[in-house]
Amino acid sequence: MNKTPKTGGAPRRRGRPSADCAQGADNLLRTARRIFALRGYEAASVREIARQADVDPALIAHHFGSKEALWLAVVEQIKVLMDPMLQTASALRSETSLGPRQRVEHCMLSFIDRVFEHPDIGIFFSTAATGEGERLNVLVDTIVRPFHDVCLPLFSDAMDAGELHRCEPALLFSVLMNGISKTVAYAHVMRAVSTLPDDPARFKRELTDITLHLLR
Repeated sequence: MNKTPKTGGAPRRRGRPSADCAQGADNLLRTARRIFALRGYEAASVREIARQADVDPALIAHHFGSKEALWLAVVEQIKVLMDPMLQTASALRSETSLGPRQRVEHCMLSFIDRVFEHPDIGIFFSTAATGEGERLNVLVDTIVRPFHDVCLPLFSDAMDAGELHRCEPALLFSVLMNGISKTVAYAHVMRAVSTLPDDPARFKRELTDITLHLLR
């Protein structure tokens, strides 16, 4: 008698979360994001991701089909997490109650909020951006370009109004965004010389103050 082959739809082990529920899928993608960030795409394994997410590897194969598809789903999840910040930045340009530099400041404050909510995104991005090829193109098209499209006009407006030092907007944007995200993502490195990362509220407050000071 032939045994029925196991598939992604096979009963899962007792106590393991279902990837069919939103919470289970979110946990799986967050775990994958962390593993991809720490290991890089090539070194990350679906088996390790499944083990740390506490799901059967067959579930990943069933829902995503491949490691590549799982990575793409992680990038899409990051886009969804960052969308509120992009919507805020987009709306700021028509916010007449704020001056040009204030709009830039509000944009940066929204970004800082997102970075502290999801600090591992900075490590994921840093690791993924070291490669070349189609995955880098996806990263640029999905995350980098949309950020530039909504944020750079705010920087340019403030420079045109004489409220920000005139320079290449894309360079200033890159210095600030990368400086903030990497500082928070690699806070564990800072612990070697400072206790600031051990006090997240103070850490965020002081990073915000420095960012606003740089803009002024």
